[in-house]
Amino acid sequence: MNDREAFNTREGWRVLGAALRSQKWGLIGGVAIGLAWTVGKVAVPQLTKLGIDRGIEGDGSLWLWSGLVVAAAVIAGLFTAMRRWVAFRESRLIETRIRESIFAHLLKLHVGYHDRTSTGQLMSRASSDLQQVQAFVVMIPLTLSNFAMIGAVIVLLVTSQPLLAVVALAPLPFVNVLANRFSRRIHPAVLAVQAEQAQLASVVEETVSGVRVIKGFGAERVQAEKLRVEADDIQRVSLEAAKLRSRFLPAIDLLPSIGLIAVLGMGGHRVINGDMTVGDLVKFNAYITMLIWPLRNIGMTVAMAQRSAVALMRVNEVLSTPSAVTDPSVPKALPTGDRVGALEFDHVRFGYEGSEPVLDDFSISIPAGHAVALVGGTGSGKSTVVRLLTRFHDVADGAIRIDGVDVRDLTLQELRSSVGIVFEDTFLFNDTVRANIAFARPDASEHLVESAARLAGAHDFILRLPEGYDTVLGERGYSLSGGQRQRVAIARAIVSNPRILVLDDATSAVDPSKEHEIREAMATVMSGRTTIVIAHRPGTIALADTVVLLDQGRAAAVGTHEELLATNTRYRQVLAAWAVRDDDGDDDSPAPSTEANRDAVTGEVVRSRAVTKSDEGLV
Repeated sequence: MNDREAFNTREGWRVLGAALRSQKWGLIGGVAIGLAWTVGKVAVPQLTKLGIDRGIEGDGSLWLWSGLVVAAAVIAGLFTAMRRWVAFRESRLIETRIRESIFAHLLKLHVGYHDRTSTGQLMSRASSDLQQVQAFVVMIPLTLSNFAMIGAVIVLLVTSQPLLAVVALAPLPFVNVLANRFSRRIHPAVLAVQAEQAQLASVVEETVSGVRVIKGFGAERVQAEKLRVEADDIQRVSLEAAKLRSRFLPAIDLLPSIGLIAVLGMGGHRVINGDMTVGDLVKFNAYITMLIWPLRNIGMTVAMAQRSAVALMRVNEVLSTPSAVTDPSVPKALPTGDRVGALEFDHVRFGYEGSEPVLDDFSISIPAGHAVALVGGTGSGKSTVVRLLTRFHDVADGAIRIDGVDVRDLTLQELRSSVGIVFEDTFLFNDTVRANIAFARPDASEHLVESAARLAGAHDFILRLPEGYDTVLGERGYSLSGGQRQRVAIARAIVSNPRILVLDDATSAVDPSKEHEIREAMATVMSGRTTIVIAHRPGTIALADTVVLLDQGRAAAVGTHEELLATNTRYRQVLAAWAVRDDDGDDDSPAPSTEANRDAVTGEVVRSRAVTKSDEGLV
């Protein structure tokens, strides 16, 4: 184990320790029940000895001793059920606490972390790894009560027959030695198994999430081969771990039985010689038999502890990761009033980790209630502007201000509730239409939800769904068309009522012939609201008051669409390149800049303006 793994393991145990302390009273209760169980278990052989020596060979009161044995066994049985129930209850509560902690931390981590980390790896840590922890925690009160029983039995054996006790307990040190060696050997093997399980989970998660791409390319065999490789790796490392268990666990199981064999041999001769009674021999054998399972259980407990240590190490890798974007220590509040939403990018500079700056000295100022379209080629930084505005990442230099307040001085909750985004790739949850629209405000009234749907142009098609607003959408909302999903997303933005709205290429995935339907909804929700429109289709650009051309990380030109079209060659090149991609579906097409392209783009804008004016009366 390297230093980093050792550190994560220690920190992982601290995570478990904190969770155990939070449930200390329940665990103490479980231990107390286990001690009561120990008393009942230990009493049975002693009462059996007295029943044999006095009830059979003595005064004949057999029924009395038999009744006492039954009573002790019933008490032990009741406490057995209680200690297991308490152990499982506490272990599940601790598992739940840790799972809630890791889930909350995952939500706090910045978007860059999620961009780099496999979803399958995170799912593995929040599910299978925590199940390993739960399996170990459930053994804690059980093992403590087992150790209490072992201690009580050893004391009773030594005080009654010291020599025989030494013979019976002689294998115990060897059990301890084997358990320690087993613990050291099994740790890296278990780590390998859980790492491979996480890799398999990643393949399965990617396959399920990308099933449409897989089917579209007929790549089922490719994914099946990936799964086969990972499954074979799991089989290989699992068999290596099983081989280690097969070498150590049988010996750990066998050693306590050797003591029992020795007791039967020596004890039998002592009974024949009159040095001990039959009841003593039966009691002694019963106690030795009671020791076998707890001693055998040591190996299983050690293996569980190692699996739990590995799982806690992996969990701590997530919990110990700091977020690069956090709330300020002394947050400020956004001003209120009738005219809010002024936005300023002040000499912003930013580059993703390991890459050249995407934005370099980017500066624009958007008055409250004003709509600005960001236009640029692929990789020009349009979506990066949105990521910085919502603090998915923080700027390297410069500042972004909303109504004069630096976004870094706001709590993330206030900032992100003030900025509504309609993403290019609309994500809808596997929930009802109503719940998807009211996602940001689950307490939104039915009237508000339906009003938002009407404004977004979604109400009519929602009513045609099998259950209307209560229709449960499938995975990512793929049961709806692209345009329908976009309209639901726009309705979701309306319900959130943000002071700044971002439309991130919201019509790029929609058929151009249906684009005007989405534009109508966009124009409605944009009215009187500060809006950033990321677009490349002239009809969508026409919704904005001002156009900003992004080029080489800067605001290369600012003006109306007509002004830039008439005066800026680079602007015409960008629009013409996007027009070719829309027609051909080829992202690698060259960027033509001929007068014919300019005329074609201009014609599309004129047509889009005409549709917008006639349909909306807003432009």
